[in-house]
Formats: sequence, structure tokens, C-alpha cells
Amino acid sequence: MMKLSWVWIVIAIAFLQLVTGFLDFNETELSLIEAYDYGVSKLNYNPLMVGLTLIASASAKGAVCLDGTLPGYHWHRGYGSGANNWLIHLEGGGWCNNVRTCVYRKKTRRGSSTYMEKQIPFTGILSDKADQNPDFFNWNRVKVRYCDGASFTGDTENKAAKLQFRGQRIWLAATEDLMSRGMRNAKQALLSGCSAGGLASILHCDEFRNMFPRTSKVKCLSDAGLFLDAVDVSGGRTLRSLYNGVVGLQCFFPQNLISNIRTPLFILNAAYDSWQIQSSIAPPSADPHGYWHECRLNHAKCSASQMRFLQGFRIEMLNVIKGFSQSRENGLFINSCFAHCQTERQNTWFAANSPEIRNKAIAIAVGDWYFDRAGVKVIDCPYPCDKSCHNLVFK
Repeated sequence: MMKLSWVWIVIAIAFLQLVTGFLDFNETELSLIEAYDYGVSKLNYNPLMVGLTLIASASAKGAVCLDGTLPGYHWHRGYGSGANNWLIHLEGGGWCNNVRTCVYRKKTRRGSSTYMEKQIPFTGILSDKADQNPDFFNWNRVKVRYCDGASFTGDTENKAAKLQFRGQRIWLAATEDLMSRGMRNAKQALLSGCSAGGLASILHCDEFRNMFPRTSKVKCLSDAGLFLDAVDVSGGRTLRSLYNGVVGLQCFFPQNLISNIRTPLFILNAAYDSWQIQSSIAPPSADPHGYWHECRLNHAKCSASQMRFLQGFRIEMLNVIKGFSQSRENGLFINSCFAHCQTERQNTWFAANSPEIRNKAIAIAVGDWYFDRAGVKVIDCPYPCDKSCHNLVFK
């Protein structure tokens, strides 16, 4: 099992190098999506604020951020029936693709703990309130900060640019530190993550399972981590074109990894993922004349032909998860929303008007699956039939 985990980590590193080479991701676009992260602006409550803990032992292990600073996490201790249960949530935030973008990134919170917030709100799946997070509110809940630029994978450096690519070491240092703080006694554990963190939760899922005895219930949740090898609006497959004819490298895509994960895994994804529309399906590089500019920012401005193209992306996603959904241990929630990262935002995770499929909110669906209360494999009808969505619109 451990050998298999390391094989996928190596594959992931190569995948990420290729993906980020294409994206050269626009930090402004990422910031636009993150403006919706917590979904608290219209909710009249004060979320729990949790302080940053730097991992003091990480430096000796070479487990450092891009700029060499210590990695960290935010931990709110569990209590009562959740005292011995642990939820580890891996932060997302795109990737850096080359020396230039990684040097830029190391001057931000995504590449250095120097710039990380000292406190962050715990909302959605991290909330401490039973009416906002019914199944995990009293668990030990941890958000591991993302500062390596490659989804918690990689183990190398660029001495000339003073860049450390130590994602795998950060992952191990964080989990080892948490083990020493009580996680080794976990009766139940869930590894989750959003976007780049959702990809990381897939890549590290079996590795996480192997950290615990077989008597512990351990599962994984990937939110918005299913990045597809999709046709872009120019008619090409931009990600695939980077492979330069190397046979077989398409197996690096998450869509081809999920069926090899042995640990129970829940895939949560918007069928019209906002990030993939903006950065993979209709990036400016594939739309030099700007025909897709308005559509990629606001689905209501898409033409009929553009919407047909996006419906094709949804169909491709559904085809990708067919094999994965055959396992009775896996879970699935694919809603027909223009969204990204729905576990972290309170108004999409669990609220009076949160998204539902068959009258079941995301939080309830995940809880039913995790605790084996019911099998959960739900796929929404195509847009625009779902009126419960919190669709993201950008200016």
C-alpha cells in the first residue's frame, strides 16, 4: 500500500509541473474566487477565529514553505463525543508554474508563513456550531496552510532562486506533529481539502489511511479537486499538448487516479466548476479575441452555443466518475452550479438556503456517507434546473 501511495505522489509531482506550466495562473482571478471563501457576508453571525500554529519541528526535517519559513496549521480542539475524532482540511490556492511565478508566490501567504493570517474564520466544514456543521462541529478540526505551490507534493529546491519545493515534507511534518498532539488516538478521521487541496486529499488519501490502525474509521473528501483533461474553447487540449507526445502521461490527471484509491473517497464538485471554466476551459490563451470573456465571468451572459459547450463539460465529468461511482464505499455529490469549493463556505455547506440535491444539503450528504447512514451518489439535473445554487459571478 505504501509503495502504491508513493507511486501516485511521484505521478502527481509530474502532473502538477505540467498543469502549472499551462495555467501560469492569474492571481487576480484566484483572489476573485477567494472573495467568496467563507460565505459569511449575508449571514448574521460571528465565526470562530482560530490562531495559526507554526510547526516548530518542521525546520529540522527540511519541511519549509517556498521561502524557507515554517509551515503551519490552525487547530480547534475537539470535545465531548468528538474529542477523539479528527478532520484535517488541506488549504487550496492554485499552483506556481515556474521560477517567476514561484518567486512572486513566496512573497504571499501561499508561499510564506510570514504573510499568513494569524487568525482565520472556521466556517462550513470547520465550524464549531452544531446548527452550521451538524456532524463535525465538535471534532478536532485542523486547516493545514498551503505554502509549497504544488498541492503538498514535491521535494526539491532551486538554490539560485532561493526556492524550496517541500510539499511532501510539509504534509508529513504536519501529520506527524498532529499525531503527537493526539491524532494517533483517533477513532474516526476525515481528510478533506478544497481545489488544489482537494487534489491533495486524493493524492494523500491512502497514505493518510495507513497512518491509523485498521480499527479507526478513515475516509477522504475532495472538494473541487477533480481537474479534467478537457477540450478548451479553441478546440485543443491545452494540458495534453504540454506532454509533447510522451505516451501514457494522461494517467497523471486526477480523473484517472480516483479509481485507484483504496480508501473510501467522496467527490464533491460543481458540474460547471468556476475555476476550470476560467482557467482551463476558456482561459485567455484559448480565447484571444475575448469571445468568452463575459461568459467566463458570468454564466448568465453565455450564449446558447457557449452553454452547449459547458453542458458538454458536465457530460465529460459525469463520464469520468462512472467507474468511481461503482464502489459502494465511495460517495458523490455533483451539483449543477457555477461554484468552486463548497465545503468551506457556510452558505454552501449548510444553511437555510444552501444548495441541495433531492432535498439533501452538502453537509448532510457528506455526513450520511461518512457515518454509513446512507449511500450517497447524487448527480444534479443539468443547468438551469437547480434553483438552490449559489452561483459565483465575477466583475
